[in-house]
Amino acid sequence: MSESMTSVTTHKFVIVLSKKVEPGAALNACAHMAACLTARADAELQSQMAFVDYKDVDGNVHPVSALSLIVLSAKNGNQIRTARLEAINTGVFCVDFTESMTKDTYVEQMERTAKLKDEELDYWGLAMFGPKEALDPITRRFSLWRA
Repeated sequence: MSESMTSVTTHKFVIVLSKKVEPGAALNACAHMAACLTARADAELQSQMAFVDYKDVDGNVHPVSALSLIVLSAKNGNQIRTARLEAINTGVFCVDFTESMTKDTYVEQMERTAKLKDEELDYWGLAMFGPKEALDPITRRFSLWRA
């Protein structure tokens, strides 16, 4: 658990969700991506992530990210595909979620995804972590997500 003040001011989390996906499914995709993003981060990236414990008067601890975590919306999966490619090309750490990752078991989802070309994938979401100056150019065209 890092509490680096440098990270608090220079890094952020961003999640982009497709407006075409119904809110419950979008939130499910968001949760999967957030879990995967933090779990797959290497030690260097994890050292840039900052988490803090809020304590209430009863002494209960409520852990949360000290960094911005912004959820944005894209018009469609093609916008997310483009943002994903920009993130990859600029070295921004990212994970995505596609329609093929839904329904059935994860084994069937993996088999279904393996049969699709990138241009055939219906991107539902993209989660990214990195320096603000790298993320801002990728995400500036998106607006805040609303259910």
